[in-house]
Amino acid sequence: MAEPMARRLAGRYEVRSLIGRGGMAEVHMGFDTRLSRVVAIKMLRTDLAQDSIFQARFRREAQSAASLNHPNIVAVYDTGEESTTAPDGRTVLVPYIVMEYVEGHTVKELISDGTPVPIDEAAGIITGVLSALEYSHAAHLVHRDIKPGNIMLTNDGKVKVMDFGIARALTDSQATMTQTNAVVGTAQYLSPEQARGEQVDARSDLYSTGVVLFELLTGRPPFTGDSAVAVAYQHVQQIAPTPSSITPDVPEALDRVVMKALAKDRNDRYTSASSMLADLMRASRGAAVNAPETSVWASAPAQQTQTMPLSAAAPGYSPTRTSTIAPVAASDEEDDEPRKSRKGLIAGLVVVALLIMAGIGWALINAANEKPQMVAVPDGLVGMTQAEAKTAVEGAGLVWAVADEPVASDTVAEGRIAQTDPAPGAQVEPGSTVTAYLSSGPDTVTLPSDLVGMTPQNAQKAVEALGLTWVLSDEPVASDTVEEGRVAQTNPSPGAKVPAGSQVKGFVSSGTNTITVPDVTGMTQEQARDTLIGKKLQVGSVEVVDDASQPAGRVISTNPAVGSEVSKGDSVTLTIASGKIPIPTGLAGQPEEDVTGQLSGLGLSVVTKTEHSDSVPAGAVIAVSPSEGALVPGGATVTVTVSSGPATPAGNGNPNPGNGGAGGGNAGG
Repeated sequence: MAEPMARRLAGRYEVRSLIGRGGMAEVHMGFDTRLSRVVAIKMLRTDLAQDSIFQARFRREAQSAASLNHPNIVAVYDTGEESTTAPDGRTVLVPYIVMEYVEGHTVKELISDGTPVPIDEAAGIITGVLSALEYSHAAHLVHRDIKPGNIMLTNDGKVKVMDFGIARALTDSQATMTQTNAVVGTAQYLSPEQARGEQVDARSDLYSTGVVLFELLTGRPPFTGDSAVAVAYQHVQQIAPTPSSITPDVPEALDRVVMKALAKDRNDRYTSASSMLADLMRASRGAAVNAPETSVWASAPAQQTQTMPLSAAAPGYSPTRTSTIAPVAASDEEDDEPRKSRKGLIAGLVVVALLIMAGIGWALINAANEKPQMVAVPDGLVGMTQAEAKTAVEGAGLVWAVADEPVASDTVAEGRIAQTDPAPGAQVEPGSTVTAYLSSGPDTVTLPSDLVGMTPQNAQKAVEALGLTWVLSDEPVASDTVEEGRVAQTNPSPGAKVPAGSQVKGFVSSGTNTITVPDVTGMTQEQARDTLIGKKLQVGSVEVVDDASQPAGRVISTNPAVGSEVSKGDSVTLTIASGKIPIPTGLAGQPEEDVTGQLSGLGLSVVTKTEHSDSVPAGAVIAVSPSEGALVPGGATVTVTVSSGPATPAGNGNPNPGNGGAGGGNAGG
């Protein structure tokens, strides 16, 4: 049982609920307090932390996984050791691994009910696994435990391969099925060479991947039995059934891929994860595959059965020679004596187990004692012509061979060497065979670079001429450079390299997205609305202001202003004249001519009258009516009162000029 650990590791990682338990470790949900993210924390079980073998294996997992950075491999963020107290009271250092937390479920859970998954989904899962293996094998790491329980499907449909706990370097001579006499790997997914205790390589992972693909397509593994030994025996001796014999809708091309992956002799399998992935993609789209017909495996001659020696001193055993498990002879009285038959079966299985362990021990002893001089496969073979590569290989004391089936390559010209088995630089025994695989050219198609600007019909013809599928999106896209109705963009982009048979989606231009605000000044509100809609703009709010520049109900201005650049569909605010005119202020005291000119300029009718004023000079305005600031309709009459100067005081002056003249004469007399 996991101990309740409400604590932090390295003062940083909070250890939370237990989310999984395996043979040697427990996995907890955790929280990285420094980066504020959820993580998964894998800790070696306390009872195993005192065992140096398990500690070494756990540390190797951390080193193996931490060196891999791939979207289909669960990422490792950090490692460390934490001091804890064992049940016996001793203090032990428990190693841990901080990993990416993956929300989802395993493939094991997906197929737990024994129901096959859809073919496209099965191919998608295995595509992710092979992509991960292609990357790890390039890093010289073989997983050795590919099985449904080690493949995660995230909630957003991604595939993640996890648990590199038994991963080993491809060049590690001890990378066999056993470690300290314990079986490593799961029997139902073991390759024949793992079951025989031989050294494994990348092709062993491909066998296990083939078993998983078989189970996805059929809902059951190819071999089952009452014990791990019985299942391992079948992996070594029996040919698997074709998936279509169990699930009839599996196409023949997928049958071929599965059966080639499950070949007993690793030399008959795919040479790399990339070659298996390429065939899987061909099978998924109904194209021809490089795998042979399934009848080849059924008609193949029976393997030479060789019993593993029981004595470590048995002469003549070579660790490089393929040795298989000897079959257990059936009793002649099996039908008559079932009890004896069961005893015989048990005894046979025990013998098989002993033979496996004896063979493993003998192989390890010979591997330790016999260290032949090794030579390197020449570098630089990839890209050479056959003649050049043959000369280089034979010059190194190796045997030259050419594979019957070519492999696709985007980088190597057709007819030249695309890859070799063993790979360039690998250490092999003198006289070993180096098999070359010729390039069949690219397995990808380059999209035309001039798709943008074509009519949808012409673009469809250009795409389908390359064996691709054309789909036109219902949603147009705006473009300032592509005419409306023509192809504005594609996905993938023009000029991109895509797998043969892929789908290309086209998007039609809806025209430019930039609009110039038209001049609607002086229009009625309805006229302005129609004009803006015609330009693919919308009318926003309408504001009414008192302004004499336009008649009532006419547009005075817009916001954004006339001539501004806006996006298609934007709203434009209209400012409309109310038809009322405010009487200007500050008219009193101004000259009559200035005031009447201002009022007439506003479209108002002006009437003047005069009055005496002691305070306002003659000719200046005393007041206006309606008063200053008042709102009046356009064309309204405004009365302007003008000063005629001060009134004449009583008793002063001479109202009768003629009498005044006479009086003046008298005075003069």
